Amino acid sequence: MHLKFSILSWGAWSPQYQQADNWRHWPVNTTAPEQMSTAPKLAHVPAMQRRRLSKLTKIVLEAVYQCDPTEQCRSIFASQHGEINRTIGLLNDIVDESPLSPTGFSQSVHNTASGIFSIFSNNRASSTSIAAGKNTFSQAFIEAYGQLHADAEPLLLVYADEPVPQIYSQFSSEPEWPIAIAFMLAPASDSAQSIASLTLTPITSQNQYKLNYGELLACIANKRNISGTLSGWHWELTCD
Repeated sequence: MHLKFSILSWGAWSPQYQQADNWRHWPVNTTAPEQMSTAPKLAHVPAMQRRRLSKLTKIVLEAVYQCDPTEQCRSIFASQHGEINRTIGLLNDIVDESPLSPTGFSQSVHNTASGIFSIFSNNRASSTSIAAGKNTFSQAFIEAYGQLHADAEPLLLVYADEPVPQIYSQFSSEPEWPIAIAFMLAPASDSAQSIASLTLTPITSQNQYKLNYGELLACIANKRNISGTLSGWHWELTCD
């Protein structure tokens, strides 16, 4: 079984690597400490709306903004933990018998980011939210493959996560820092505007090279081919 894609554009944000050019230098952190932030500034979002967003939603919107998706495109939003930090905050408020924030409550669901994206961009196309444990990243691509097989129009795929609260740290070892990744994907045959090709295949050996998100993004930024295992599958990136 081979899942093949054309990558038309991409964007990614983390505190250490905030723009596409920064990922070229991974794993060396070239961002000065005074320039690092826990969330992007989102200058393109009005301040009144921006201040209500969670950190996770902010990094999602920044990655999507860098990716520059087409208007009215379908979207897939994937996150292993979702808005768990906001949910824990609400639970603590209940324990403390404090009033719950209506905004916090309404944006504590797993598909918060997809809903905010659709509102801000006036995107009325279908959107799917994915949560599949440690295989969330690859499961999002499986969903994308199925949708592209049914309809070849390019779609937006977004993956984002942030470290879990301390109370849950014993149950999860990833991610070590907040990260959001966005891709505009098309069928593999649609190579006219492709910047890279990506192929996912089932793992056949446990001795294969292990990839991570940073290395994958660095190779896209540097237009360098790479292959290895990630999120339960074997990945092969070929830059055009």
